[in-house]
Amino acid sequence: MSFEAAKRGEGAGTRPKRATADRIDKFATAVLVAAGTDPAAARSVAEALTETSLRGVDSHGIRLLVHYAKVVQTGRINPRPQLAFTRTERGTGIVDADNGFGHHASYFAINHAVTLAQESGIAAVSVINSSHFGSAGCYVLQAAQRGYVALGVCNSDSFVLPHDGVKPFHGTNPLAFAAPVMGARPFLMDMATSVIPWNRVQDLMNEGLSLPPDVAVDTDGAPTQVPAHSAALLPLGGINYGYKGAALASMVEVLSAVMTGMPHCSRLLGMAGPDFATHRRLGHFFIVIDPSRFVSSEAYNHAMDAYLGDLRAMTGRKDMMVMAPGDREWAVEEDRQLYGIPVADQLKIDLDQIADGLGVARLEYL
Repeated sequence: MSFEAAKRGEGAGTRPKRATADRIDKFATAVLVAAGTDPAAARSVAEALTETSLRGVDSHGIRLLVHYAKVVQTGRINPRPQLAFTRTERGTGIVDADNGFGHHASYFAINHAVTLAQESGIAAVSVINSSHFGSAGCYVLQAAQRGYVALGVCNSDSFVLPHDGVKPFHGTNPLAFAAPVMGARPFLMDMATSVIPWNRVQDLMNEGLSLPPDVAVDTDGAPTQVPAHSAALLPLGGINYGYKGAALASMVEVLSAVMTGMPHCSRLLGMAGPDFATHRRLGHFFIVIDPSRFVSSEAYNHAMDAYLGDLRAMTGRKDMMVMAPGDREWAVEEDRQLYGIPVADQLKIDLDQIADGLGVARLEYL
């Protein structure tokens, strides 16, 4: 049974509405274009949101359309950016996002990084003057699907406690890594450096659910499981071992802020406002590697198959199975391709309001 089917199970109570990926993609594009976004940029954002929702990463999927439609109208996002790529050396370059959507700039950047890696074997491309780019996995997957190994990172404004701290400093600072797998979907790691992403807190609050223990604190720095009381997240590892997540967050800051000249976490404008008119100037960083420059394609494919096979063959805990990074996402994607992407009740209300306000046809459900 798939993850989604297990979650749906009989007797599960009220089930959310569902919509096909194609309908969601077209709806998101129409909303963003109606809000004033350049069609090419709108298609990039819609692609990223839909792809993310298909993989079950709902915290960064179609729910973010509500926010993006708002910020493109308030001036935070340049709706018609002129993306520019500057090659700085044989295997390096910089993309200026012109304060447009981070998704649009990141697809643009990873494509340039792949082109450079074809020539040099390894390439690094930074993105400057950007904005929130959603799920980091979208961009490294572009490289993996073309036979390359890729790493992507981005910082964010302060949501997460530094280890042993009481006030937020780092952002959730995501990092994603993807690698090709012969005859199968890519290996995919896509994670925040906090225990959970901040958007997951919002999802749980909207669903009327409690937080897991050891993931968030209130304004006094005390652990809380009430989403509405959450003032900061804990770094990956929680109270006792959060130095691990905090160290990863620091690495992301060096790559996406220090090496791009963009503001670091505590100096970024907050994603949640109150200023929705000023450009945030985020930085992203992508590294793409051609594995054939290090081992033959035959050796790479054999080693990857052997590693993943041995990993998945490990004995799991009771009623559990050992998975490789990406296995859950591909299983959820398969299910959602068949049965549609779930849209929670409150999100449906929000999407309907956006559509009505912009004169766009409402999202059609299954």
